[in-house]
Amino acid sequence: MPDPVSLKRQLGLWEVTLTGVGIILGAGIYVLIGKAAAVAGNAIWLSFALAALIAVFTGLSYAELSAMFPYAGAEYEYTAHAFNRRLAFVVGILVILSGVVGASTVALGFSGYFQDLTGLPPLPTAAALIILVSLLIARGIGESTRIAILFTLVETAGLLGIIAIGLPHLGSVDYLEMPSGLPGVFSAAALVFFAYQGFESIAKLAEETKVPERNIPRGLLYAIAISTILYLLVAVAAVSAIGWEHLAASPAPFAEIAAHLGAESSVVFALIALAATANTVLIMLLTSSRITYSMARDGSLPLRLGRVHRSRQTPMAAIAGLGIVALLFILPADIALVAEITNFSLFIAFLVINAAVIVLRYRSPDLPRPFRVPLNPRGIPLLPLGGLLVSAFFLLLLSPQSLLVGTFLLLLTWATSYLPRKR
Repeated sequence: MPDPVSLKRQLGLWEVTLTGVGIILGAGIYVLIGKAAAVAGNAIWLSFALAALIAVFTGLSYAELSAMFPYAGAEYEYTAHAFNRRLAFVVGILVILSGVVGASTVALGFSGYFQDLTGLPPLPTAAALIILVSLLIARGIGESTRIAILFTLVETAGLLGIIAIGLPHLGSVDYLEMPSGLPGVFSAAALVFFAYQGFESIAKLAEETKVPERNIPRGLLYAIAISTILYLLVAVAAVSAIGWEHLAASPAPFAEIAAHLGAESSVVFALIALAATANTVLIMLLTSSRITYSMARDGSLPLRLGRVHRSRQTPMAAIAGLGIVALLFILPADIALVAEITNFSLFIAFLVINAAVIVLRYRSPDLPRPFRVPLNPRGIPLLPLGGLLVSAFFLLLLSPQSLLVGTFLLLLTWATSYLPRKR
């Protein structure tokens, strides 16, 4: 039986855009830029540009679908309308998994900066962050988004600071230096795509957004544009300031860059990085709880996960369950591996989402589309087709280990879709 208590519709375009920018910016630029520089060299900016292709193509597909179906279930709802509920279940679980595992990845990045400041071991720090963030999300959407917007402004200031540090050094390195050649640049692009994770999460805020058919697509595209520009500028500034070798060797790369201005600046940038990574954990768990809630409400997950707290108007059981799963994924303590497993789940989901736009164009051409992806010569949706192909290409660039783990999780999810569920 559906829960009579609904989510609270409170967010406008400003909140949606900044929430999207917050989750995108904190995810990878503060955590994975060093690891990506190790294989892409000074050409890491090119890796970020290539990764942006998936975000732009697939972001446009999300914009069209979110305007058509403005529900918290997002990918689950889009896939169900375009294909069937079994595939929707698989995609929904993969998206939830990407959010939860992504939160674990960034929590480990948070603990790296925290260890650099305090010397405390990383795993207990990462666990404490996940627990505290889960408690905040349980309090309410208003409290969560206010903290997210504050942290977004802080982390954006940090990135602008890195750009300012690198400006005097522009031209000091060869920006096409690739220690592993073009294959290294492509491999780094597959890794740093994790830094773009989050644009798709904006769609999951549809049931808490005012006029979602207008504000969700606009906020989504604004967030991608802002983040891409900042990423390219930061990547160039970072290698200009210290070169890819130093960037790759540091567990706290931005603190390393700021150290050139003195110890105090290093501490300031480490604190900014803590705010950025904490913000991403917050929004990843927040949006993952919303698709979990939507799937449970539909009967695809246990009904208990779809219950909303009467006074807080938040899905408490979903938040608690995802927090526990996130704690389990910090145990490997390998940021690159956990990030690639996250990317595997996302690339599979993006294949389906881009395909959904194409299928619905032909199967349901008369459905209202408040936003429509441009460039459709002879009725062929070129950009969703490009998003599908680019997602498949980047999927094949992941490491064998992450492909093995990801395929196992995909098969397990598909097998689970055959279990009986209540409606």
